[in-house]
Amino acid sequence: MTAATLPAPSTLSRRVSPLATVRHTMTLAWRTLVQIKHNPMELLDLSVQPIMFVLLFTYVFGGQMAGGHPTQYLQYALPGIIAQNALFATLNTGVGLNTDITKGVFDRLRALPISRMSPLAGRILADTVKQAWSMGILLAMGILIGFRVKTDAAGVVGALLVLVVMSFAVSWVSVLIGVLVSEPDKVQIFGFTTIFPLSFSSSAFVNVHTMPGWMQAWAKVNPVSFLADATRGLISTGPVATPVAKTLISAVVIAVVFAPLAVRALRRRV
Repeated sequence: MTAATLPAPSTLSRRVSPLATVRHTMTLAWRTLVQIKHNPMELLDLSVQPIMFVLLFTYVFGGQMAGGHPTQYLQYALPGIIAQNALFATLNTGVGLNTDITKGVFDRLRALPISRMSPLAGRILADTVKQAWSMGILLAMGILIGFRVKTDAAGVVGALLVLVVMSFAVSWVSVLIGVLVSEPDKVQIFGFTTIFPLSFSSSAFVNVHTMPGWMQAWAKVNPVSFLADATRGLISTGPVATPVAKTLISAVVIAVVFAPLAVRALRRRV
């Protein structure tokens, strides 16, 4: 028997309508979300780790940072913790994408008569939902141990929207790393070595005026500072308009730079 050669599937996907593209994206996003049922550890990572960060920064560092009043430091630090967690959570996009590529799942999805962008869009959409869950867990835990929202419901919703927008933009960086490296573990290594110094050289956990002069100059243009200040102003105290504007501009710049690079790298690899 002679093996038959299948036609290239990419010609089929180009005929998919915009409405079908949305439907395919939602379906693949749901596929990613239901994997939590088979891998509960993923949900624990999104829930337990944020709670541990809140407890660590409140009860270990809080007393030192606020002169023996941990909840006072929590009022300042929780928005920064939420911002940092949102950025770290974007690594899940790169890890999941790399896993799908290395296991051949991504090729199988693209062989189906679906939109070519649906596998990637579905992954990013599902991870955005997971990030929103993690942000909610952090805020709830903070309120439970003493954090007080000093704005209103609109401020909380606005903070979540700003965090989601920035997370979506940074997800393209994660996608690029996920495509370029050979193993899922390397995504976490590259991502950690990038996000960790960015977070701790920002206003997320300390007032930038306590830093050395050269570091203040960096912290004031660090996008993580914009995100932390915007979140802090929307749910606690501080300026709102300027940090939110800087955060949104930063998100647009990051997406414009890294989204084309990520898509190009993905097309070369798969």
